Amino acid sequence: MRFTSTKEQRGWYLYDFANSAFVTTGVTLFLGPYLTALAKSAAGPDGLVHPLGITVDPRSFWSYLVSLSVAVQVLTLPVVGAIADYGRRKKQVLAVTAYLGATASAAMFVLQGSDYLLGGVLFLVANVAFGASVVIYNSFLPEIAAPEQRDAVSSKGWAIGYIGGGLLLALNLALFQGAARIGITEAMAVRISLSSAGVWWAIFTIPTLLALKNRGAAKSIPAGRTAVGMAVTQLAHTLRDVRRYPEAMTFLIAYLLYNDAIQAVIALVTQFGNDELKIPVSQLTLAILMAQFVGFFGNILFQWVASAVGAKRAVAVTVVIWTLLLIYIYAAVKTAGEFFAVIAVGALVMGGSQALSRSLYAQLIPKGREAEYYSVYEVSDKGTSWLCPLLFGVALQFTGSYRLALLSLIVFFAAGFLVLLRVDVAKGERAVGIQTPVV
Repeated sequence: MRFTSTKEQRGWYLYDFANSAFVTTGVTLFLGPYLTALAKSAAGPDGLVHPLGITVDPRSFWSYLVSLSVAVQVLTLPVVGAIADYGRRKKQVLAVTAYLGATASAAMFVLQGSDYLLGGVLFLVANVAFGASVVIYNSFLPEIAAPEQRDAVSSKGWAIGYIGGGLLLALNLALFQGAARIGITEAMAVRISLSSAGVWWAIFTIPTLLALKNRGAAKSIPAGRTAVGMAVTQLAHTLRDVRRYPEAMTFLIAYLLYNDAIQAVIALVTQFGNDELKIPVSQLTLAILMAQFVGFFGNILFQWVASAVGAKRAVAVTVVIWTLLLIYIYAAVKTAGEFFAVIAVGALVMGGSQALSRSLYAQLIPKGREAEYYSVYEVSDKGTSWLCPLLFGVALQFTGSYRLALLSLIVFFAAGFLVLLRVDVAKGERAVGIQTPVV
């Protein structure tokens, strides 16, 4: 396989720069507290809301919504990946999914009053489209970087994503803090910020689409079959075929467990800070902004750690640190300063755990079927992250304790760590024909 120029790699990086605005400004910071506030406004005399006739504590609505969005992703992402590989039009599929998500995010400007259900629908569309676009985006990595480059290229993408998310967040912080001076309410500032994430996502996707190239000829679809039908058939084959690569399958199970908990903590920690610790949104914004820049240097740090001890060991270190953080939140975090410390340490290890996992997986999968296999990876990315938010929501609804709800996630980190230790990277590389030095 011919690996491409630095120019194409730079274009690939910019999609992290583009979509990180949705994750940082939307999912991580503003949307959880804002939808919780909308749900509380819609609550009846009993203090509960009843979406689709289901009784829900408004504080649990956001975690249940995250869980539902990921359950939908589990059904759709593998099909998206299979369609992209089958038709050899990955760049076009990336464009459709990215702009669908960006449009739904931009439309969040209309949310106000008690519009928590509309907000839920827009988030579902945006998050499913985001996940689908990331399947395609990740699948370009083995095509644009040689095996020995992938840890570095993947880590650079995450680092540049931190910069993109941080820049927009800084602008939104300035808007939020200056809202009174320019004559708008804090709620209006939040709505503008949520919408700006979609606009940012749309604009900075353009250079990615200009730089990336489709590879290979499109396959013809047999008479009487459809692209979707062929994609489903291919997906079924992938799920059977992955058993031929036991190290890849073992890694997927490990990633499915520990990354689920990471995604849940990212999505839910600001709700804990706002609703439990009563930290104002302006300070939460500063915390997440700090995290972007700490995360940038964390990527560099863990890229160095991976070069010294191997990606698998570096990822294992991050999982241990995440576990210790949950214990610390449960036992000790009571002030804004302690919350900032948790955010800083989490940011330091987050990029390393995710960027190195992405590049490690690239070493364990068969060549020429990257989108197909990365769709299964994305299901591992999202596939149980409906379980952790669901577990969190149920624990919160029945115990009323954010601390116990967060602590319940520790079982996923522990299980993921134990499974990760069983992955034999060198054996997995040999199975797919990669010859790299054993660290």
